[in-house]
Amino acid sequence: MSDKVFTVGLITAWYSSNIGVLLLNKFLLSNYGFKYPIFLTLCHMLACSLLSYVAISWIKVVPMQSIKSRVQFLKISSLGFIFCLSVVGGNISLRYLAVSFNQAVGATTPFFTAVFAYLMTLKKEGWLTYVTLIPVVTGVVIASGGEPSFHVFGFIMCVGATAARALKSVLQGILLSSEGEKLNSMNLLMYMGPVAVAFLLPAALYMEEDVVGITIALARDDVSIVWYLVFNSALAYFVNLTNFLVTKHTSALTLQVLGNAKGAVAVVVSILIFRNPVSVTGMLGYSLTVTGVILYSEAKKRSR
Repeated sequence: MSDKVFTVGLITAWYSSNIGVLLLNKFLLSNYGFKYPIFLTLCHMLACSLLSYVAISWIKVVPMQSIKSRVQFLKISSLGFIFCLSVVGGNISLRYLAVSFNQAVGATTPFFTAVFAYLMTLKKEGWLTYVTLIPVVTGVVIASGGEPSFHVFGFIMCVGATAARALKSVLQGILLSSEGEKLNSMNLLMYMGPVAVAFLLPAALYMEEDVVGITIALARDDVSIVWYLVFNSALAYFVNLTNFLVTKHTSALTLQVLGNAKGAVAVVVSILIFRNPVSVTGMLGYSLTVTGVILYSEAKKRSR
């Protein structure tokens, strides 16, 4: 009984942190008027770097794994770069797109994963798996046509973020495939975080001119921005921590099923909070995409 309560608590924490960081990102970048997605991502990566080290080195959530070679470091650095591109792209898209449409585009990750897996490893899936990707993509096309607040640049950023997320997943399987180089997700995050910070810091200072000065000025007028950024950054880390713990205490398949449902929950909650207009066509498109993702998961499971 206690194990079940613990697992339910973990899943609740995972849902809350996932949906919470998504909605808070949207609030800050769109409603609050903090129009600096690169700096916001920098805050996320700083928190992931520091809190990962604390969790592994002090709290001993998982054993510390060390980097054993320069080649391994370069591999992790490339993953860190792609990781920060995916997060920045996702945050930029939230400035222009409704959370519901952002989630619909994000649900196409399996399509990009299958494409990159084939292009980079020549790995072929069963024909049924490829067929299930048709509704995944078709749904987004339909949702795009029925999206009242469609924005071309926001859409491009969201597609780019989704593709980068899939590319990282495929590359991780290729680059860190040997037993000596494999890292669990918590250690990988601890090493990718500082790499992402190294990329994001000059990018934020150059592309978001005087962002530090503007943030300090904002904090003088409204100290709540500091607490928003701190809480948002901590949530970004807890998304990764709870993701790892839910996988550890359940299974990757359970996580996949929960992830499909999470997108739908995030859409409903975002519509209730932000009151963004939705169309029947848009919701039908999103529903078709989610159905395709579920069928894709089933097809992958059967082909193993």
